Amino acid sequence: MNILAIGAHFDDIELGCGGTLAKHVANGDKVYAYVATVSGFVSPDNKVVRSNTDALREGKKAMDILGVKLICGNFRTLEVEFSEEINVQILRIVEENSIDKVYTHWIGDIHHDHQAVARASLHSCRHVPRMLMYRSNWYHSNLDFRGNFYVDITESLNKKIMVVRVHRTEMKRTKEKWISFFKNEAENAGQRIGVKYAEVFEVVKWLVE
Repeated sequence: MNILAIGAHFDDIELGCGGTLAKHVANGDKVYAYVATVSGFVSPDNKVVRSNTDALREGKKAMDILGVKLICGNFRTLEVEFSEEINVQILRIVEENSIDKVYTHWIGDIHHDHQAVARASLHSCRHVPRMLMYRSNWYHSNLDFRGNFYVDITESLNKKIMVVRVHRTEMKRTKEKWISFFKNEAENAGQRIGVKYAEVFEVVKWLVE
């Protein structure tokens, strides 16, 4: 099976579905990751929080650990729009690699880039038979995330944590909050479904053959 994970920034995919992708790789699936932005950004007082070079280096290392082929977009952080430019990039990846399943941002995410990438994914992956949305943001939205599809990541949680930690520039900013938050989310999701740890997704569509 050919899998495509789509994210706005280096780290989104790892946070949202890193454990699931590790499981796909272990099962012999071919997994691709498309990251739309160069992912560097500066603070409101114009201090560099994360350089494009650091973001790319960390992103490549994380995907190498996961065993995922990384495809990089060239959009600027916080400037992604739902446009033909990003639609074409995603559609090309889908068609060239005969993608069977897509993981992407939740459409209700309040982050501007996340929401734009989600819209582009829904549009460009309309012919892909299976599509799931993940959360990679801890902020509340005015919409409800309808988590209704679970993947047991008990055996791959440690790898997920490992690849999240690779993003040292972001870890420096968030300290251990990312790790504790998403581990708790995985534990809570696992509790609901009867396993130790799980990632939960909202189904867009799912073809049963």
